[in-house]
Amino acid sequence: MEIEITDENFAAEVAKGMPVIIDFWATWCGPCRRLAPVIEELAAQYDGKVVIGKCDIEENTELTDKFGIMNVPTVVFLKDGQEADRLVGVAGKNVYEDKINSML
Repeated sequence: MEIEITDENFAAEVAKGMPVIIDFWATWCGPCRRLAPVIEELAAQYDGKVVIGKCDIEENTELTDKFGIMNVPTVVFLKDGQEADRLVGVAGKNVYEDKINSML
């Protein structure tokens, strides 16, 4: 299940011990809207194995700064609470699946 990751709940989500995938996005971003259905599918596909969520860059400036987000969409892959990889822009679902599978 896809969740909203915020400045307030980020630490709790990482503490679950699963890989965390964060889709940094903005309401005005067209490519972000194209990526949204892919993120939703991945969240359903990996439910219980990976925490997958979205982070609105305009509402969560601490996380945006922490990860140095300069462009959206940016998808950050965290393993053991540390950044393992990131993708900037929109890629095919298989690219995200490959990155997630490599973390499991």
